[in-house]
Amino acid sequence: MNVARTLLAASTLFAGMAPACAAEPALPLWEAGVFGGTAVTPAYPGASERSTRSLALPYLIYRGKVLRADRSGVGARLLDTDRLGFDIGFALSLPARSSDVPARRGMPDLGTLVEFGPRLKIKLAEPTQHSRLGLELPVRAVIEASGGLRRQGATFEPRLVYALQGGQQAWQVDASLGAVLGNAAINDYFYGVSPAFATGQRQAYAAKSGLMLTRLGLGGSYRLHQDWRAFAFLRYDNYTGAANRASPLLRQNSGTSAGIGLMWTWQRSSSLARGPDD
Repeated sequence: MNVARTLLAASTLFAGMAPACAAEPALPLWEAGVFGGTAVTPAYPGASERSTRSLALPYLIYRGKVLRADRSGVGARLLDTDRLGFDIGFALSLPARSSDVPARRGMPDLGTLVEFGPRLKIKLAEPTQHSRLGLELPVRAVIEASGGLRRQGATFEPRLVYALQGGQQAWQVDASLGAVLGNAAINDYFYGVSPAFATGQRQAYAAKSGLMLTRLGLGGSYRLHQDWRAFAFLRYDNYTGAANRASPLLRQNSGTSAGIGLMWTWQRSSSLARGPDD
């Protein structure tokens, strides 16, 4: 779902983002360094308020045959062929305090969300030597990690991804078009209002399963130096067709997120990854 995509996730999004194309340079088995950046996002999907987050964190990229920590997140790659890939991965979303959001004031805070589940990847076309069009079909359980672990539902996020890279991976661009669908539990987590929290301006509302949003994303990175890489991303979410458009907590028809950052590679392995970094 990645409803409030963190800069931690972005730190691996572009570091290993080159598509699997013929004649691409081999990549190190692992890389370690420091990442820093700033992102501006809605406080939660459909919120009127925005949140600015800045982070400086260490990062690790590992391109093992099965265990991976790269642009796709952290997980296990169980199938990898020329056309199909199947893996199990994680994603992370940052919390939002209800006291900072008038529409949610007096309601419980939205906690840190950890997403876990399988993903099927299908390569649809390879228009050029350095580009690829693919379809990703992730299904994830959503777990809130705040004062313990609580399951908060599940999501399905199909998306088309077009990846393009320059010669020797000096620059990379990734464009995507997709949707996020949630079951009743995760939709109620974001958009439900129990009678105990209803007010004169916020009526009680029971959320239902269905479409949460449609999403258009664009990201890119550029190698400034052997050990330095700059990146930026822009994302547009649209809620007009959302199943819970009537919720008093869904305040906007659309929302945008943007971020910029720098990555510095401190160490990299002399050993090369086995197979392409896809």
